[in-house]
Order: sequence, then C-alpha cells, then structure tokens
Amino acid sequence: MDIKNRINELIDYINKASYEYYVLDNPTITDQEYDDYYNELLSLEEKYPELKREDSPTNRVGGEVLDKFEKVTHVHPMLSFDDIFNEEEIILFDERVRKTIKNPCYTLEPKMDGLSGSLIYENGVLVKAATRGDGITGEDITKNIKTIKTVPLRLTQNIDIEVRGEIYMSKLSFEKANIEKRKNNENEFANPRNAAAGSIRQLDSKITAKRDLDFIAYFIPNPEDYGLKTQFESLEYLRKLGFVTNYKLNKKVDNVSEIIEYIDDLSKIRKDLPYNIDGVVLKVNNLDDEKKLGFTSRVPRWGIAYKFPAEEVLTTLKDVKFTVGRTGKITPNAIFSPVHVDGSLVSKATLHNYDYCKDKDIRIGDVVSIRKAGDVIPEVVEVKLDRRKEDSIPLKMITNCPFCNTLLIKKDANHFCPNDKCPARDIESLIHFTQRDAMYIEGFGDRIIEDFYNMNYIRNVDDFYNLHKYKDELKTLEGFGEKSIENLLNSIENSKNNSLERLLFALGIRYVGKKTAKILSKYYKTMDNLIKADYEELKSIDEIGETIAKSVVDYFNDEKNLKLIDRLKKCNVNMRYLGKEVNTNNDLVNSKTFVITGTLSKPRDEIKEVLESLGANVTSSVTKKTDYVIVGENPGSKYDKAISLNIKILNEEDYNKLINKS
Repeated sequence: MDIKNRINELIDYINKASYEYYVLDNPTITDQEYDDYYNELLSLEEKYPELKREDSPTNRVGGEVLDKFEKVTHVHPMLSFDDIFNEEEIILFDERVRKTIKNPCYTLEPKMDGLSGSLIYENGVLVKAATRGDGITGEDITKNIKTIKTVPLRLTQNIDIEVRGEIYMSKLSFEKANIEKRKNNENEFANPRNAAAGSIRQLDSKITAKRDLDFIAYFIPNPEDYGLKTQFESLEYLRKLGFVTNYKLNKKVDNVSEIIEYIDDLSKIRKDLPYNIDGVVLKVNNLDDEKKLGFTSRVPRWGIAYKFPAEEVLTTLKDVKFTVGRTGKITPNAIFSPVHVDGSLVSKATLHNYDYCKDKDIRIGDVVSIRKAGDVIPEVVEVKLDRRKEDSIPLKMITNCPFCNTLLIKKDANHFCPNDKCPARDIESLIHFTQRDAMYIEGFGDRIIEDFYNMNYIRNVDDFYNLHKYKDELKTLEGFGEKSIENLLNSIENSKNNSLERLLFALGIRYVGKKTAKILSKYYKTMDNLIKADYEELKSIDEIGETIAKSVVDYFNDEKNLKLIDRLKKCNVNMRYLGKEVNTNNDLVNSKTFVITGTLSKPRDEIKEVLESLGANVTSSVTKKTDYVIVGENPGSKYDKAISLNIKILNEEDYNKLINKS
C-alpha cells in the first residue's frame, strides 16, 4: 500500500464527509464509516508523522461552519474525546491514566447519540447557544435552542455560566417527525441523530419547535469557578440549576472491572431507553486529576468515549482477492476499508464462492454491509444498491489458479485448483497443521510458514519435526533469536504428545473436521486400526455417513499418505487416542447440549472436555435446542438470548454440582 496516497485519499474522504454532514445537512456515509476513516488516518499519521498534511482533519475537531448562521467563538474550545471499541482499549486507557494518577475514580455516562451544544447564561438567563462547529468556532442557534422544552430559559440561580450537553431527538419524536414527512411526500430522516442536526439548523425556529427536540446537560468547562471538585459534583450541580441530566444512569467507579460491568449492563437496556445511545463516556472524576492529565493538541487525556460494537456496519469494497485452500478450493475474499465490527477492526471477509457473489451481485466499488457470522467470521451481508456507482462492472470469476495458473474446475457451487502440487495448497496445508485445534504448534504465523516453505525448510508436515536440523540457519534469520528458536522447537516437540484426534484433523482429510476426528479416534483408538477400517464399517458408525467414509478410505488407500504416516511415526508423533472414555450412564448430562459464555475460573476447553466425557454436546451458539448455558463473569449476548428462550442458566457453582451428581 502506498502510504502517502492512502493518507491523501482518507483526508479527501473525511473532508467531503464533514462538508456533507455539517454544511449541507446531507450525509452520504454513516457515522461508523466516518469513524473508521478517521481512526485509520490517525493511526497512519502516528506511524508516519512526516507524511501528515497541514490540512489534515485530525488537526481539528469538526467541520466548516454554515454561513446561514452567525459565527460564535467558544471561550473554551469544545474538544471531543478519542473513541475506543473494545475491552483491551479500556484497559490501556486506565493504564495510561494510572501512570499519572495513583488511584483514579471515573464517572461513567451514557454517550447520547445527538450533537453537542453550548449554552451561555448571564445572571441566570439564557442569552446564547451555539453548536460545536470546528471546536473553536460554532454556529449561533439561540432562537432554535429556546424552542427545546428541556432547556431552562432561566436557571434556579442568578449566575453566569456556560453549560454543555447533547441536543437529541427521542425515539417517539423521531417517529412523529417521519410521519409528518410522509404526509408531505418528503424524504424521511435516516435516524434520530440526523433529524436532530437538521432540525436545530432551521432558519425558521417554528420548524425546530415542531420537531420536539431534547437536551441533556453533561459538562461545565470551568467547574472550579463554582467550587466544584469532581465531575460527579458538576452533574449534580447542573441538575440543581434546572437541567435534565442522566442522573439515573450516571455512575462513579474505581476500576476496569466496574467499567466493563457498567458497559455490559447499559448495553442490555439501551434498546428500552426512550432515546438512542451509542456508547459510554469515561471521565476522570477528580478535577485536580483532570488538570494533571491535561490535553494533547487534539483531545483531552482525562476522558475517552467507548462505542458499542456495531451489529452491522457499512464499508466500501475495494477489491476481491481469490485464495487457494488446502483442498484446492478457490475462495473469493472481499477487501474493504477497515471497519470495527463487534469490537474488532476487520478489513476482509469471505465471499464463500462465486455463486454467492453472483446472487448478491457484488461488485468492486460497492458500499456493502458487514457483520460477524456466528460472532466470529466477518461476512458481507448485502450490497447497498442505492449507493452503487453508474460505471460499476459485474464481478467475473477467474479461470486459472492465481498461484500455479492451472485451469480451474467446478464442482457443485465451488471452483477448485486440481493441481496437487500447487504451492498455495501446500502452504495452506502446513498452516492448517499448526493451528490451535490441530497440532497447536505455537510461533508459526502464516508468513513464517510461507518463508520456511520457500527456503525448503518445511515442504511436508513431517518436516516440522526435522526443523531442529536447521537451528544454525534459523539463527541467521531476522527476528529469530536464541530464545524464540528454542520456544519454537519446544512447541514442535510438545505437539508430538497430542491425542490422535488432533493429528487426524491436522492431516486435512477431506470432510474430517474436529468433531469427526474425535469420533473416529474414540472408536478406533489407534491410527493403525483406522487405516485398516473398511468403507462398510466406517459408514455404520453414528454420525459417519457415506461421504466421510469414502473420503477416509480414499485417503488411506493413497500410498503417498501412508508414507507420510510412517515418517510421522519415525518422528515419534503419537498415534493413539489419549482422551477419556465417554460415560453415558447418566441422564443429567448425557446427550444434553451446553453453551459456555463469560469468564470462568477454569479454561473453557477444560470444562468442554469434562462435559464431552460425560456424553454432552458443547456448541458455540444458543438455540432452542440448547439445554444449559453456563455463565461466568461478563457473559454478553449469549446470556441474553438464553434468557429470552427460557433456557436453564448455570453459574459455576451450579455446573460443579451438576458434574458431581453425574
């Protein structure tokens, strides 16, 4: 990627989006898309400061000011907080604070999904109101702000003060506004935030009044002038002055665990609130601590904004790359502008096969929605056809393997490279062999395996167990010190002791996944027994059908595969099933389906192994067929779904009692 061109491209995107949002009241991208462009730009500029432009939007907070309103210069700049998206970033923020503050206390406040406003009072009377604008200069919206019923025109005290808060539209007001739009054959508002922004910028204040906006106060820029010592005191003081605050939901906490618990609790009730929130604002509570932390050139160091994970986000499809799997299957992959999905930053997603692309009419340049399938794998949900460019070109399937140029063949819905010696297939097989659910050899990233393949150190899976012969050569490679090589070789040695089912899965026998590998290992006990198994015997095993039986027989009828097994035996790789026998003589656990969620005192794999040894099925998703959900700390959405489906919930103590009875 050309970094300079990407930075220029991002600046153009953001400036265009800011103009359309702030000046034209006509946003063409979502807030989430804007955030992702902005954070990508910020990250690149931090890595390559020499490429940062003077006109970069990261040098300022917002956008341009509308000419139709008078300009207002803020006495105190209206800076916004940096955004974070997951638990790890919360921990990092807390660690940064604790480098300066010994025992910080935080206030937590719902992040209202509206737009910021500043209200100026003189002698207790509202005299001026302004939008944030670019953080230094905003727009005079005094006439319009006075139409909002939750904005006090006179305070309970005759004081001079500036108060900041959020101008927003409730869910009920949003529905009413769109009913009015439909009656007048006008385009409806896309969401309450856009509706609030458009309504507060009306030249005719009567129109604003009809929109029934609201205001929640959350900040005083100079609290020390009023004898206030903490942010929480500021919130209470605002309420005394006559402002609506989120006092029922605001909270003080002392540590990360309490922050995460608050976020989880708030996320569970957010849909039931009368207004939209899109996250949580974290602020250091003590105002003296706030001063010690201060500001960067752009944002306060004493606060941050956590944003709830988006269930489905929008991004632009930049390219489609075709990859070759270990079976030769060709998979198209969507490459798109990085987006946060469910707390993770992702930039690619599987498109499954060409038929999937045709059915959805996916084209490069399209705006597409992304979500995580099963909360794990990113996938493209749909194309936003209303935002498609007129010159877009339908996607074409490649005809030859992108690695070895062999002509592809099609089987059912999928295309395959038929070349058994295709380097891409070999490399993918090697990568698969090292994975956690296979032989679990730590220290091998995809790039390392590819490099070792090209250096002829590892060409077949048994070569992992001969890598120690190249120890001196490895020391000459960049990034491979004595300790890292030792750890790598120890991990390889340890993998020899894995149970048979891991090896079976690692070998990449077609249709033999983790579950099937375990069934076969439990049934046959040794690799030699499985090699001797015939087709009729295999297909008679419960959950082993004709397709799997044929695949297993075909694999072990191939002399090349038998020689590989012999080489692995000579390397002392275990060929026996080491797991416990399944005890099916109980009705409490046998044949029951369990889901594990949240943080428990024992690793999930250990709990899963115990349950499976008692005949239980352990799955990752909660459905109507689930019998029990075992919950630990911070269980998340699976817990909520279990409650909604009336599935029995077990805490760790309940689980232990159940196992003891079994």
